[in-house]
Parts: sequence; structure tokens; C-alpha cells
Amino acid sequence: MPRMSRWMLALVSLGVAACGDHGGNYAPNYEIPAGPTARIQVLHASPDAPRVDVLIDGRLAISGLDYGHGTGEQALASNAAHLIAVQAETPGAPTTVIGPTSLSLLANTDYVIVAEGPIASIGPVIFSHLLAAVPPASVQVEILHAAPNAPAVAVYVTAPGADLGSSTPFGTVAFQGSLGPEQIPAGAYEIRVTPADAVTPVLFDSGTITLGGGSDLVIAALQNTGPGAAPITLGVVDAAGNNSRILDVATPTNLRFVNASPNAPPLSVITNGNASTPLVPSLAFESFTPYVSLTAAPIDVAVTPASTTSDELIHQTLNGAAGSVHSFYAVGDLASIEALVTRDDDRRLATQAKLRIIHAAPSAGLVDIYLTAPGASLAALSPTYPAVPFGADTEFVSYAAGSYDVTITAAGSKTAAIGPLAVTLANKGLYTAVARDAPGGGAPLGVLLLDDFAATP
Repeated sequence: MPRMSRWMLALVSLGVAACGDHGGNYAPNYEIPAGPTARIQVLHASPDAPRVDVLIDGRLAISGLDYGHGTGEQALASNAAHLIAVQAETPGAPTTVIGPTSLSLLANTDYVIVAEGPIASIGPVIFSHLLAAVPPASVQVEILHAAPNAPAVAVYVTAPGADLGSSTPFGTVAFQGSLGPEQIPAGAYEIRVTPADAVTPVLFDSGTITLGGGSDLVIAALQNTGPGAAPITLGVVDAAGNNSRILDVATPTNLRFVNASPNAPPLSVITNGNASTPLVPSLAFESFTPYVSLTAAPIDVAVTPASTTSDELIHQTLNGAAGSVHSFYAVGDLASIEALVTRDDDRRLATQAKLRIIHAAPSAGLVDIYLTAPGASLAALSPTYPAVPFGADTEFVSYAAGSYDVTITAAGSKTAAIGPLAVTLANKGLYTAVARDAPGGGAPLGVLLLDDFAATP
């Protein structure tokens, strides 16, 4: 069976259809106070910040709020001051990046607090409006410009396919500004974004989406940190804390290929049956491609010897979701070669490095993986990743910038089979290390280095 790492992703429905795959729910955990109340909602829009925790009056209200996501509306006592703080989830201990900020809340008022800008200049931008009921046949929309890389823009919310030249924009807005909230009929729409006071070029096009009745939506234009040429994506959160992402209609899927099979010949990669023009004509052991942008759609992948493209070694259909980034590894000995597909989280974090380690050495069996201070003895240390089986992937884990040793041993042993390998990790860095057999198979084991460990091929 092929090995896969979180390839199938769930969507969260929040009154918006035809969205991307960045779902999540952040329902508040405070009790609703007695008496007059206001509501607050917090959005994470800092493109290079890690997940954050939200504290209200010194108590943890929401943990692990991811980039582009927002919380549900939290009811708090009005006519009183409350302290709001945002902490970045940095290695070792959280780091306060906003506040504590004191807010005096008015009754029956909704406050949207957005963490905006790169983390070096991150700050809270606060929008408020009176609370209003949303009828079942309507949807309430507030649009925020939270993308520091985008210019002032005009936002069009129109019937699908409407001519922009004869359409009135929802409004024009610059970074850290907002439009609305405004109630519009529920139904099918197309959201397009252009430079302010112009109808071309279209910087973002949602295609046809459906805005469900009774929804109260905050839609944030976010800096695009994934595939595609569009400078923004749209993060959507409702009053209950359900999140989704709307991607530009042209957003591709990014995919790279790695030959980690120690005794396989050079490999060809054929997509969607196009054997006359392989996507990858020849890929030798330990070689890898750069990421290739492909049209978002199911992708039929066949791996063959480069010399005999009719001899299929691996055949697998990949999801190919818009905005997804994956690596396709050919792993195992030639007689049992298979695919290992990993989900690659390529958003870079200003506060930490991200490292993943993959076990692709078929002769090694279970291994222990150690990430230690340089020169540290393993004798009294527990493995960072114990008893890792062949084909396993740690996924990207955040570490503080600095120098480390990577050592891989047979499970339960303190004798190095690989390493110690000295590595230096930097903030904003992405690093992948793949344990592999020697050419032809077996010992000595080694490491294939990808991402910021290696130059792009």
C-alpha cells in the first residue's frame, strides 16, 4: 500500500462553498457573563508568525490559532476594561507579541481584533460595529485588508461572471482598513480584487462561491504564503469560530519528486497518462526536482524506469487540491518500491526554524532519532523521536535557531548508524533530512538533504 502523510484534508463548511482546505474551529471557552455584554473576535493575519494563543484578562481563551484563522465571538462584560494579549507559540516558551492591551467595551458592540503585519512590526488593528441579527435570507459580510504585501484595492462582490466595468465595488480599502459590515442577500457570488480605482488587472478571483443565509462573516484579505501568483487569499471566519479559506481560481498544486530507492534505476514520472512527454524524464537515486506547479485536479502519477516507460513501478492518483504542497518520494528497494507522499508546510516563520526528518532507509528497521546540542553524548539522553519505522515522517517541527547534531541509531541502541550530522538552523528556515541506504542498498547509511539544506536543483 502507498504511504501517505495527511494527504486527504477535511473542509469546514461555514456558509461559504467552493473554498480552500484551511479549515478549523476556534470556539471561545469563556462563560457568557450576566448583564450587558459586548463581543470580541480575534484574527491571526501575521504572515510570518507561528500559531498564537489568545489571553483574555490573563486567562487562556484560545490556543493554537493558526495563520489566516479567527476565533468565534466571545461575550464579555461591557462598560468595563478587559486585557487582551496574544502570545506566539515559540520554541521553549510562548512569546507575547501583542499587549496586554486594555479595551473598554461598549454594550451590544462587536470588536474584531486583528493581529496584522509581519511579526517584526505586528500590532493590533481593531474594528467595531453594533451587533445586528442576520436574517435567514441574508449574510453579513465585513471585509478586511490584512495583506501587507498588497496595494490599496477595490473589492467587487458581484453575481458570477458580472462585467467589472459596469459593476460597483463593495468598496476600496488599503492595508489595515475594512469595508462593512453590510448585509447582502444570501446566494452565489464572485469576489474579485483589483488595484484601487481600476478594474484591471484582477489580482484575485474567487470564482463562484456561495454565501449561506444567516451567516455573519469576517473575510480577511491575507498575504498569500502558498502556491500561485495571486498576492492574496481570503480567510473567512463566522461568529461561531468556523474557518475556511477562499483561493484564487488559478491557484495550482505544487509537487516535487524524490528518488530515494537505493537500487532503482533512474526513474521517469508520467502524469495523467502523458507517456510521450514525462513530467520528469530521468531522476537518479538521491536526486530530486524543484516544486512543479500543476493544475489543481486529481493527478494520475506513474513511476517507471527512465529507460522503459512502459514498465510501471508505482501507480497512484493524488488529490491535487488547490494550494496544496506535497513531495512524492519513491522509497524502498526496487522489488518493493512504493510511494511516500508528504504534506509540505512551506510557510516560513520569523521566530523559529522548521525541521522534518524522514526514515527512507529500507535496510535499517526501527530507528531512534536524536536532535541534540553539538557534541552531546547520547548515553543519558532519550531519543527525540523513538522507534521510528521505515516510511515514517516527523512532519515539520519548530526549533529555536541554532546549531544541533542529528544522530540516528538502531532503536534501543546508542551507536550511531548516521551522524552525528552537524546542522545549523536559522529563523525562517525550512529543512528536510531523509535517512537513506547506500547506493545499491544497505550500509553505510546516509542522509539526503532537501529544502534549505540543499541548493534547488
